[in-house]
Amino acid sequence: MSLQADLLLTNARVRTLEGLGRGDVAPAVAVLNGRIVALEDVPARRAIDLGGAVVAPGFHDAHNHMAWYGLSLAEVDLRVPSLEALYDAVAARAAGLGPDEWVVGAGYDENKLGAHPDRSSLDRAADGRPVWLKHTSGHMCTVNSTVLAELGIADAPVEVPGGLVVVDGAGRPTGLLQEQAQQLLSRLVLPYPVATLVDAIERAGRVYLSQGITSVVEAGIGGGWIGKSPVEVAAYQLARDTGRLPVRVELMVAADALHPLTAHAEDGVVRGLDLGIRSGLGDDRLRIGPVKVFSDGSLIGHTCALTADFADTPGSRGYLQDDADALTRTILEAHRSGWRVATHAIGDAAIDLVLDAYADAQSRWPRPDVRHRIEHFGVSRPDQVARAAELGVVPVPQGRFVGEIGDGMLRALGPDRAGWAYRYRSLLDAGITPPGSSDRPVVDGAPLLGIHDMVNRLTESGSPCGPEEAITGLEALTAYTLGSAYASHQEHDRGTVAVGKRADLVVLSDDPASVDPATIRDLEVLGTVLGGEVVHGAW
Repeated sequence: MSLQADLLLTNARVRTLEGLGRGDVAPAVAVLNGRIVALEDVPARRAIDLGGAVVAPGFHDAHNHMAWYGLSLAEVDLRVPSLEALYDAVAARAAGLGPDEWVVGAGYDENKLGAHPDRSSLDRAADGRPVWLKHTSGHMCTVNSTVLAELGIADAPVEVPGGLVVVDGAGRPTGLLQEQAQQLLSRLVLPYPVATLVDAIERAGRVYLSQGITSVVEAGIGGGWIGKSPVEVAAYQLARDTGRLPVRVELMVAADALHPLTAHAEDGVVRGLDLGIRSGLGDDRLRIGPVKVFSDGSLIGHTCALTADFADTPGSRGYLQDDADALTRTILEAHRSGWRVATHAIGDAAIDLVLDAYADAQSRWPRPDVRHRIEHFGVSRPDQVARAAELGVVPVPQGRFVGEIGDGMLRALGPDRAGWAYRYRSLLDAGITPPGSSDRPVVDGAPLLGIHDMVNRLTESGSPCGPEEAITGLEALTAYTLGSAYASHQEHDRGTVAVGKRADLVVLSDDPASVDPATIRDLEVLGTVLGGEVVHGAW
């Protein structure tokens, strides 16, 4: 009996990412029961003639913030060119609100505005309503006097370990809350209702499908300043149960959500979630991933921990988010308890701490092929690249940062360290398999934009930013597919177009691996297939 597929994509250029050099191209792909069964024309219940379009593995964003992004789509868009435009946007939203309703906005960048918003100007713009404006990095926010008064710090700051309530020359809070100081807001704004989070998750996921994304890693839920609710997993489960989880999701659990466990001494489970839940629980659609640890802050926000001063802020080297010993202990206990660990580390001082902790953990409690991760690996010295490769650590950089916030990165680092920022060429040359990711909504997370910036390494103003770290279109496409699958221990199931793998596919107007590099950002996503089902496209 001959094979009859459910779906056949034919008359295509299928970039399989298999074969020597990842360059194999097939003419068609056939799908049965959600898996790829052939790379040639076979009988099928439904056939789609793609007219020569390109098929590639579905994009996998290895580090994004899905609920945060979905929430931001309903908030005031602060990606504006000036402070005046920001205040106008706040005023426009406030005009339609009641006297006690909050004006919430997201996406502002003082590097582009010239300064952070001023609390008094926000008071006037919102006519006294509470205002909460989130920085594009997520590592700080600005509030107005109304909010500061509710927090009891309108006239005098408080000390916050791992964070800062910024003050003016007279010692009066400006409204800017950095890093852990953002948690002061928690009692006023958290938790979000599960229903609100489900709406946000679905809203974000629909955008992802339109951009060819079939899998994501949600980089921090359930605790700390990054979490939206202590029951955040429930929102993802409800979204899945009600058909409102558009893409495959792996959830990083914020380290703040872990607590001591009283398992048998021989088990070695000392820290985790109740019942011993840890990395790996779940299935192909929704699973628990690594524990997320924050070691430092933001490069453009000047809060990441460096070994040398910021180029544009002499005397400042950023800071860690906790005591170094406490951070190391968290990593060691999570590793010992069976978790994969994904530690946010942008500055090279923070990267040193994390690499030391991973090495210590593996020395004490060896685990095969654990693939601990360093999220961002933002400002990495050459010796740190070599050490990450030696330890089997997976760096998770964001190539898109170069194109959208690269000018701020250049000012913060200066020309001598520009090539250390969000590397790719050096990682590949060291034998590392780096993923593709966006950190959305910090920047526009469309994968084709990220691939474009990984290849071109030009900032928004057109300045080169570490051009020696540029990679080819084929290498960038591989990072956003197979590389991201590898970072999630899923390369056996997705990341290439091969018989037996899940039929998660993207259809593109042309091939990122062969077009003029300057035009990658202009390619179109014509369709998206998830598990053999066409979930985006006009077919």
